[in-house]
Amino acid sequence: MSPKEADENSLAIANRLLHLDIWDKTYFHLFLTMENQKEVHTDFILNILAGKDKEVIVSRSDFERMTMIHYLLTDNTKLMVSQYGIPEPVDGIEVPSNKMDVVFVPLLAFDEKGHRVGYGKGFYDRFLSECKPDVIKIGLSFFEAEAEGIDVNDNDVALDYCVTPLRVYKFMGL
Repeated sequence: MSPKEADENSLAIANRLLHLDIWDKTYFHLFLTMENQKEVHTDFILNILAGKDKEVIVSRSDFERMTMIHYLLTDNTKLMVSQYGIPEPVDGIEVPSNKMDVVFVPLLAFDEKGHRVGYGKGFYDRFLSECKPDVIKIGLSFFEAEAEGIDVNDNDVALDYCVTPLRVYKFMGL
């Protein structure tokens, strides 16, 4: 996918998000795009959240504990690209996992039941299991659902939605 196509598809995903029933929520956790992983560009979503005066939360990965520390994104938040290529806040106002209302989840692939394949470290599964039970989990993908089911284990947390450039998938949990 060319950089131009990635931008166009990311914008299409952001526009599809506008049709979801999530905009009455306050705390939105957003991953910042890892350029080297060819992820959905989240700048468009960030602009929507800012325009709607939402509280945006971003994370820093703790590879020793295999957890994430969450920070409120403000005008004063300093971001730095980690050794793993992840744009992360240096510090700031910490926000507990159980405060999140909506979490946008990065992924490599997903199936029609809402199971996803991430990057294999389990950061998001651990994080999502710490969130309140009614947190809305939204995967973002350039590609459509895999026809065959994805292998899952006991620690995997399924998505509520997955948004692609062409459609919104809504899974059984909702």
